[in-house]
Amino acid sequence: MSIEILPPRHSWGDDFAGLKQALLRAVPSGAAIHHIGSTAVPGLAAKDIIDIQVSVDALDRIDINAFVREGFNHRPSIATDHSPPGLHLTEADLRKLFFKSAGRPANIHIREKGRFNQRYPLLCRDFLRAHPVATAAYALIKQRLAGFFPDNADAYYDIKDPVFDIIMDGAYDWAKLTGWNEPPGD
Repeated sequence: MSIEILPPRHSWGDDFAGLKQALLRAVPSGAAIHHIGSTAVPGLAAKDIIDIQVSVDALDRIDINAFVREGFNHRPSIATDHSPPGLHLTEADLRKLFFKSAGRPANIHIREKGRFNQRYPLLCRDFLRAHPVATAAYALIKQRLAGFFPDNADAYYDIKDPVFDIIMDGAYDWAKLTGWNEPPGD
């Protein structure tokens, strides 16, 4: 897989809206659907993959076949997210189900409400939306990493993830200062 970082596209929001319609037919009641990741931040360069988070009460209540019927291919094992250095998180705080769209490239991350990994992408998205300088610096880091490691996703993420943890350290302070709360859904 070659890593290519593209200039921001206005179409990413519309792409999310189209994917959300299919997800609404698969998610359990009470689920929240959010556009997350770089394509959810206006003005941010990104890979042309829409990331979507579905927040649910419990992962074991997910009907995997409902997602498959809507065109989302399941990755059969329970996945876990990156744990920032210095945090001692339980496996439950990092677990998720993961699907890829069979059509328009998209990653679907299903996470449990209230868990560390469920809150993290929402806070980071909102922090970057509110901080254009951090957004521009993060875009530059991603573009340079993709230039250095266009065919080595492991190297790309081995550097990008800790850089993002640095950004998130500021995001936690911003959340406290502003009284940020998790949005209900997009």
